Amino acid sequence: MPEYKIGDIVKCKVSGEEDYGAFVTLENGYSGLIHISEISQYFVKNISDYLQLNDLIYAKIIDINEQDKKLKLSIKNIDYKHTGEELKGNGFEILKENLPKWMEEYHQMVNEKKDF
Repeated sequence: MPEYKIGDIVKCKVSGEEDYGAFVTLENGYSGLIHISEISQYFVKNISDYLQLNDLIYAKIIDINEQDKKLKLSIKNIDYKHTGEELKGNGFEILKENLPKWMEEYHQMVNEKKDF
């Protein structure tokens, strides 16, 4: 029985970067590629503007090779750094809809760090 299915949102860690995409590792021996065309709906000049080595992110599965345990992934239109939720709208609409939630998450994170 497959562990993952197309459309699943999975948590992964950026393990490498090339001009054509970013490599990630997942649990259970799976690895994946986020092709540069699956990073943003807009032109991506540098992958490092979006992803850094060792970042923990969320990605959406768009294809699976069960035999090799390899996934093709996308971070287009999802909140890949926070929740993995799909983002609705375009451009500034996404910002308008999500900014209050992101600010709240940021303030919670800052307050948690002050407790240490």
